[in-house]
Amino acid sequence: MPAPSTHTLRVARTARVATLGTPRTARTWWVGLHGYGQRAADFAQALAPLAGPNRCVVAPEGLSRFYVDGLDTHEQVGASWMTREAREAEINDYVAYLDAAVRHLRPEGQPPRLRVLGFSQGAATASRWALLGDCPVDQLVLWGGAPAHDLDLATHADVLRDLDLTLVFGTDDPYVSAERRAAVQQRLSAHDIPASTRTFAGGHRLDADALRALGEDA
Repeated sequence: MPAPSTHTLRVARTARVATLGTPRTARTWWVGLHGYGQRAADFAQALAPLAGPNRCVVAPEGLSRFYVDGLDTHEQVGASWMTREAREAEINDYVAYLDAAVRHLRPEGQPPRLRVLGFSQGAATASRWALLGDCPVDQLVLWGGAPAHDLDLATHADVLRDLDLTLVFGTDDPYVSAERRAAVQQRLSAHDIPASTRTFAGGHRLDADALRALGEDA
């Protein structure tokens, strides 16, 4: 028998976005893109140190949800931004979704200043959105992660140089070793892309004090 054919089509989806503060009136948004297996509401709460007068937190949730506690209990649900399967379509879908989320929450008036923080898997997501999306990003914070490996930094170097690019790492992060941090810096330096680096004592997680420092500098 011949192999089955695969067809693709676009369908409407219902997305979920958690917020802290008032997106319609805040002058600055911190858009937080969660890591693998996390949820928007929990991630928004963790980013609370970034909220303040005229600043809000906006946390979109990845469109692919699954049970993170295995097949036996079915109690804990998390989300993912993509897998390697149909990856180009997944990337195009979430870039369009993130653009649409900004328009939905701020349908009129002055566009907000967008400061985007991507954690872990969300770091690759954030870097793709900042470079491939329609919404201008003022600051890009990659926390416990790096620019997506498939981005052509030479093509996007001018945009990245205009961004306030910040890398944040835990000193004991098992997923981001010193060697990997050095490789990220080397990749950026090869294209003359400046990036500030911040560290905190800890592992693969957000840190409230480091978040407050980011908010104070914004």
